[in-house]
Amino acid sequence: MTHNILAGNWITAAEDLNGASPVFRRKFILEQKKVRSAMLAITALGLYEASLNGRRIGTDVLQPGFTAYQHRLQYQTYDVTELLEPENELTALVGNGWAVGRIGFNGKVKAYSDKPALIATLAVEYQDGSRVLIITDRDWEYAQSKVRFSDIYDGETYDASWQVKDWKPVLLGNYQKENLIPQEGAPIREHNVFQPILLKPPRGETVLDFGQNLTGYVRFTVKGEPGAVCELSHGEILDKDGNFYNENLRSAKAKLCYICDGTEQTYQPHFTFMGFRYVRVDQWPEEVDPSRFEAVAVHSYMERTGWFECSSSKVNQLYRNIIWGQKGNFLDIPTDCPQRDERLGWTGDAQVFIRAAAYNYDVEQFFRKWLKDLAAEQEPDGSVPDVIPNVFDSQMHSAAWGDAAVICPWQLYLTYGHKDILENQFHSMKRWIDYIRSVSEDGVFWKGGTHFGDWLGLDAPAGSYKGSTDPDLIAQAYFAYSTSLLIKAGKVLGENMEEYELLYQKVRGRYQQEFIRGGELTCNTQTAYVITLYFHLCDQPIPFARHLAQMIEDNGNRLQTGFVGTPYLLHALSENGYAQLAYTLLLQEDFPSWLYSVNQGATTIWEHWDGINEKGEMWSTDMNSFNHYAYGSVADWMYGVMAGICPDESAPGYRRILFRPITDKRLSSVQASLKTVYGKVASGWYRANGKTVYIFDVPSGCTAEIQIENQNFSVEAGHYEYKI
Repeated sequence: MTHNILAGNWITAAEDLNGASPVFRRKFILEQKKVRSAMLAITALGLYEASLNGRRIGTDVLQPGFTAYQHRLQYQTYDVTELLEPENELTALVGNGWAVGRIGFNGKVKAYSDKPALIATLAVEYQDGSRVLIITDRDWEYAQSKVRFSDIYDGETYDASWQVKDWKPVLLGNYQKENLIPQEGAPIREHNVFQPILLKPPRGETVLDFGQNLTGYVRFTVKGEPGAVCELSHGEILDKDGNFYNENLRSAKAKLCYICDGTEQTYQPHFTFMGFRYVRVDQWPEEVDPSRFEAVAVHSYMERTGWFECSSSKVNQLYRNIIWGQKGNFLDIPTDCPQRDERLGWTGDAQVFIRAAAYNYDVEQFFRKWLKDLAAEQEPDGSVPDVIPNVFDSQMHSAAWGDAAVICPWQLYLTYGHKDILENQFHSMKRWIDYIRSVSEDGVFWKGGTHFGDWLGLDAPAGSYKGSTDPDLIAQAYFAYSTSLLIKAGKVLGENMEEYELLYQKVRGRYQQEFIRGGELTCNTQTAYVITLYFHLCDQPIPFARHLAQMIEDNGNRLQTGFVGTPYLLHALSENGYAQLAYTLLLQEDFPSWLYSVNQGATTIWEHWDGINEKGEMWSTDMNSFNHYAYGSVADWMYGVMAGICPDESAPGYRRILFRPITDKRLSSVQASLKTVYGKVASGWYRANGKTVYIFDVPSGCTAEIQIENQNFSVEAGHYEYKI
C-alpha cells in the first residue's frame, strides 16, 4: 500500500483556525459495479479520526501515534469495503497532537508541523479488476469542526452546538513523504473502564473518584440547555485534607470543556489524554450523577504475559501498582509520566524498566518501533538524546540514559529470542559505545560531561535532584556494562568483537584503578556498591556485598538509591548471598520503601519515595508524579528471584529456562507464570507440613535447569514438584 498513500498530497486548512481542529471531506460517487475491496491508507501531522459515510473507521485512538516524525511517520491502512455506498463522503477530523501542539516542559509548540495536515489514499478495486484512487488533493474541502481546541497537555474543548459549515477549498501542503512508513508500533486502544464514586471534600467541591490512577479520559453523558458548559479538571491524588489536588501537573491544564446543544449526548475527547484518578466537576448543567461518567484507560495494545502472586497482600498490591504503572506509561512510547507537562520517552526510565516490562507484557512490537526511532534520532557522533522522540533543542547525553540503545535490544533478544532485533539495532548499539569512546580520556575513561547521575537518590545533597554517587563512577560503570552487552550481541550475530573485548578489559581495569582503593570504593554510597556488584566490576565481590549489606543495615534496613541504583539493588544482594536482606527491603513498610506508597493508598508507582510524606505533605509541586514506573523495575526481581524464572542467554526466548527461586520465611507462598514464545512457563513454592513444595512447568520443546536449596536438576518439558 506504500504507493497508494504516496499518491495523495498533503492538505491543510488555508487559514489559521485559532486552535480549532479542521475537518476535511471528500465526496465521491462509485461506478455502478460491484466492489471487490476498498483500502484506505491515511496519516496526519497531528492526530486524526476518519469516517466514511458518518461511520468511524477503525477503533484505534490517537493515531498515527508518536514517532520521530521528521524521520518516520506511520500511516495506517483500513479495509473500508463494508462502509461504502453508491454515494460517499470520506471525512477526517485532525487535531494538533504531538506534532503541532505543546510538547515538553519548555513550552515548545509546532515541533514538527506549523499546522495540522492530512494525507490519504482510498483505493477501490471492482470485481472486474478495474481500480479507482480517491486521493487527498484540491478536490477536498475543509471546515472548522466542533473540536474548538485540543492539546495533549491542556485537554479539549468541544462545542456540540457548533454547526460545521462554510466548507472551503483545502491548501496543498509542502510536507515530505519520504518519511512515511506502514504502522510498526502496537496500536493505541481503549481498555479497562472504571465507574466512579462521588466525593464531597472539605472545600465543598464535587469530585469523582475512579479508584485507580490511570491514563486515558472520561466519557460522560449529559443533557443541558444550548450553550450550557460542562468543565472537568483532572488530578491524581487528594491533599492531606481530602481535597482535590492537581498542582503537580505544573502547567498542564488537563481540562475537558463540553458545550451542550440541548440534546442528550455522550462525549469523550478526541485528541488528548490525561493521567488521573480524580476528576473535579467545575461546571455542570444538571445534578451530578456518577453513573453517567466512566473513565476509559488507554494504552498501547500489549498481550499480558506475566502473572505474579504471593502470600503478602501488600506485595500483591505493589505488583498491581507496577502493572498499572506500565499500562499508564506505555502509550505508544515509554513515557516517564502521563499527567504533567512532560509525558516524554525518557531513555533512562525505559532501560531500567524494560526487563520488568517484558515479564508483564509482550512488549516486543512496542519497543521495536521505539528503538527504530532511537536509532533515527542518534546524532552523527553516535550520541543518544535523553528523550525519544527528541523534542529538546539541547541534550546531555547522559550515562544510564543513552545506554538504552544497548540495554533495550539485548533484553528483547533474551526475552523473545529473535536475533533480528540485534541485527536491526547493532549499528545503533555500536555507535553509542563508539560515542563514549570518542569523549573518554584515552578512549577508556568516561570522565566529565553532564549526567543525571543517580537521579532522585535519597542521599542527594540539599537542593539537588541527583544522588551523591559520583557521576564519573556511574558513567564508567555503564561504559563497561554496555560494552559487555555489545560484545554479547556481536557474538550472537557472528561479528568479530576482539576490538571491543579489549576495550571492555581496559574500561573495567580503569574503573578499578579510579574507584577502588584497598578493597573499597572511593564513593561510599549504596548505588556505587550496587552497580559495582551487579555489573561485575570488582574481582572479589564478597567484601563489597558485605559492605553494601552493612550500609543498608546501618540505615535501618532502608534503601537510599535512586533511578540508577534501585533497579539492581535487590539483585546485587541476592546474587551475593544476601537474599534475606533483599527480602527485608522489599517487605519494608517504613519510608523509604516500595510498600510505603502502598500503605499510603497508591495504585501506581510514585516518582519519589516520599511523593507524600508521613505528614501527608507533598514532596513538591515541581516534579512529583504519582504514576512513574521506574521504581517498578523491582518486578523483575519478583519474577526472577522470588519465583525464580529467568531466561538462559545461550537459548533465549525461554527455550532453556533457569529456575532459581529463593524463599523467605516471612512468606508462605509465591507463584508466577510467564507466557513465552514456546508456551507457558510457571514456577512457585509454598509451605506445607513443615516442608517447602516447589512447582515448575516447562513447556513443550523447552528444557530447564532447576536450582533449589543447593540441589540441581536438569529437566525436559513437563510438570515437576519437589518437597524439601
